[in-house]
Amino acid sequence: MRWLLTRRQLLRHLDRGRLERAIAAAERATSGEIRISVAPFFWGDVQRAAERAFQRLGMRATEERNGVLLFVVPSRRRLAVLGDEGIHQRVGQQFWEELVQQLTERFRTGSFTEGLEQAVQHLGEQLARHFPHAGAADRNELPDGVDLGP
Repeated sequence: MRWLLTRRQLLRHLDRGRLERAIAAAERATSGEIRISVAPFFWGDVQRAAERAFQRLGMRATEERNGVLLFVVPSRRRLAVLGDEGIHQRVGQQFWEELVQQLTERFRTGSFTEGLEQAVQHLGEQLARHFPHAGAADRNELPDGVDLGP
């Protein structure tokens, strides 16, 4: 299966419930926050659009600046992974680039849900390593649902 899909087509292939459960499971071990956003078709720069989505979703509002966004643009066969400054300082740019490469490979084989699940798990492990769950004082700062954009 090719990964040049419309957003509607990708959403038919995605198991959003499974992704939401994966996010919740990953966040149980960390104070970090993970979001997935599936964007509609648009003209312009994907990285800039990801940054706008990061802002719109309140990803910078986490107390420890440890939010991560997986931003997928199926109609352009592009994706971006953005981490707020707290996690970025700990993992560096190479981590994000490798994650995008791994996820892109999974998407090329048509493994959309599995690819995102694997990326969420990997992100959760890194977040837990650098930002362990704070116990009873920890709260879920952002929704776990898949964002479908504006």
